[in-house]
Amino acid sequence: MTDLVLALDFGGTKIAAALVDPSGSVVRSSRVPTPAVDPWDAVVSVVSSVVQDSAVSGVGIASAGPVDAVSGTVSPINVPSWQAFPLRSSLSSLFPGVPVELAGDGVCMALGEHWRGAGQGSTFMVGLVVSTGVGGGLVFDGRPFGGRTGNAGHIGHVVVEPDGELCTCGGRGCVETVAGGPRMVAWARRAGWQAPDHADAALLAAAALAGEEIPLEAFERAGQAVGMAIAGAAAVCDLDLAVIGGGVAQAGELLFEPVRRALKTHAGLSYLGGLEVRAAELGGEAGLVGAAALVR
Repeated sequence: MTDLVLALDFGGTKIAAALVDPSGSVVRSSRVPTPAVDPWDAVVSVVSSVVQDSAVSGVGIASAGPVDAVSGTVSPINVPSWQAFPLRSSLSSLFPGVPVELAGDGVCMALGEHWRGAGQGSTFMVGLVVSTGVGGGLVFDGRPFGGRTGNAGHIGHVVVEPDGELCTCGGRGCVETVAGGPRMVAWARRAGWQAPDHADAALLAAAALAGEEIPLEAFERAGQAVGMAIAGAAAVCDLDLAVIGGGVAQAGELLFEPVRRALKTHAGLSYLGGLEVRAAELGGEAGLVGAAALVR
């Protein structure tokens, strides 16, 4: 028997696959852009390039959501051609006789950080990916918690501005509408930030680090929103740790400092006194390591 697990991380912009050993180390990996239409062939291609002639003992799948962990289907918001796509059974047909497990990418990010990254040693944690959108996942008592359908932990859709902007989820004022990278840039433009057409969250962060007032305010708003959401999740779930990763989080203290201030304001219950916030450590490998952990 082999001890290698195949991990697949399917997202709206990239498809990544890796072989992961029992220690959680990535042995071999590959990634390709997600095609706009019918990405299954791309999944098969990237999986084949990683597996080659290796045998695998299981397959773990992290997917953008919503997911249905019961039926094994995925309906990524940014992949319209995949609605209720049977991803788990499709992978099972490629690897008959081995266990195949599916979870949301936020859950897998949290699980990966808990196993090998910044979440080691925690008991009840939330992992957040603050990037184009804001994703999240929960680890309870050392195990991933997906809830009834596998979608628990979608912290990016906690409402922080009841009369705020329309979100891609159909609601209004979600964390994602304030802290998602493109939303931050759009807000800064509306507030008067003069930036080139190609401006993104990285350029916004550079401008904030240079002391520009509007970009600094954009990160203040984002950090406050993320902190409020963490405070709410921690109060409900009795969490001891929040691990934050993703492209926007690479701005470091521009985001983390207002997050911590928001927690001081909003996480006032006595049992939240030890709540910590840490930066993620695994980067783009977190989802793959977490996917592998589903079948370890």
